[in-house]
Amino acid sequence: MLNHLSHPIFDIVRASAEKLGQPAYVVGGFVRDALLERDCKDIDFVTVGSGIELAQEVAGRLEDASEVNYFKNFGTAQIRQGNWEFEFVGARKESYQRNSRKPIVEEGSLQDDQNRRDFTINALAISLNDVTYGELVDPFNGVQDLNDGILRTPLDPNITFSDDPLRMLRAIRFATQLGFRIEENTYKGITTMSDRLSIISQERIIDEVNKMVLSKQPSIGFKLMFNTRLLHQFFPEMVALQGVEERNGQRHKDNFYHTLQVLDNVAQYSNDLWLRWSAIMHDIAKPNTKDFNETEGWTFHGHEFVGSKMTKRIFRRLKLPLNEKMRYVAKMVLLHLRPIALTKEIVTDSAVRRLIFDAGEDIDDLMLLSKCDITSKNERKVERFLKNLKNVEQKIRDVEERDRIRNFQPPVSGDEIIKLFDIKPSREVGIIKNALKDAVLDGEIKNNREEAINFVLTKGKELGLSAAGSIKN
Repeated sequence: MLNHLSHPIFDIVRASAEKLGQPAYVVGGFVRDALLERDCKDIDFVTVGSGIELAQEVAGRLEDASEVNYFKNFGTAQIRQGNWEFEFVGARKESYQRNSRKPIVEEGSLQDDQNRRDFTINALAISLNDVTYGELVDPFNGVQDLNDGILRTPLDPNITFSDDPLRMLRAIRFATQLGFRIEENTYKGITTMSDRLSIISQERIIDEVNKMVLSKQPSIGFKLMFNTRLLHQFFPEMVALQGVEERNGQRHKDNFYHTLQVLDNVAQYSNDLWLRWSAIMHDIAKPNTKDFNETEGWTFHGHEFVGSKMTKRIFRRLKLPLNEKMRYVAKMVLLHLRPIALTKEIVTDSAVRRLIFDAGEDIDDLMLLSKCDITSKNERKVERFLKNLKNVEQKIRDVEERDRIRNFQPPVSGDEIIKLFDIKPSREVGIIKNALKDAVLDGEIKNNREEAINFVLTKGKELGLSAAGSIKN
């Protein structure tokens, strides 16, 4: 393992630990990722003694490190050096009471510290002590599990998951990111103890979920969360998408697995977390809007409107940001059917202008989401839809180049309307502004200043207003 200890920090920690008379080790993710040949900028050090004292000694030997951040309640300290982050902790035992989110922490040995780790592949340690420097300490055959692609808890899964139920989600996150298989007893432990996730804060849960969402194939994680019933604990709206109902020989698609296919499709093209969340949310209201009638069969009328409104409530509960990110996702959900709808009819310039206007800067993301939403098993149908969608994309480019609708602002503002007719802010101003917007989007007038002023004057006259001033062309 010596070839993995090329960073100067390791010799510094060795010398610091030797001075303090405290055995020290590199543990956890850095060791795992080194063996997997994955890049890792976070290094965790464990010492049999005070992690804070070791961090202070190390910081005194580092010339370009930031100040040490101490977390005395947990006996840990953190040092940043450029893109690197070093964390120091004293070896400890750690356990959770049945209904507590805060662990009971006691001093312990290296073995105690490895016992409390979540998985065998994260319980690996490299010695930084003079006599055994660079030796691998692997009490649970973690290297073998790495080679076999298996996730397994060091101790009985019920003990490991009871100590910290978030480890159940971490198992699924690692399985998703690394493409590993969860060992049978570990998987059974997750299923058995899934309701224990309720004691974990939503912030910690969503942090793990977002890492799954950003993985290469997010559907792996969501299927595992569904099958172990972890998803049921915090995202019942997504669980409700699963299932197929049949009536009079007619069946609708399973909207849970359709959603996962759309999510994976988006993941092939974009690493944007919020576009991926748009894929997760795009059909979220289908269970609420599902209906059957003899003429149309199964319908989900208005699910885009209902889903858009559900977005804020779900984001708030999941502790996702209630800012422009949430508004972006709500907009994507609201508009996701529009591009597909345009493929089913003669594409008018007016319809394209309105789509560009409503989507604004997010039109390209919307078109990608719509493309990824085409998941039929009928290859000819998919080919036809994709071809029609390309025609819509070309029409968007043509209209945008000609009419400059993206980020559209009325050529005449409300303040200018007030000045032109010498009136106070009123209902008439709003009527004229909306009529001007519609005239541009419907192609009645061009998106330029001169035609807009003439239109405003005409519309004002219809409302009984007389021009009392003038504005510049």
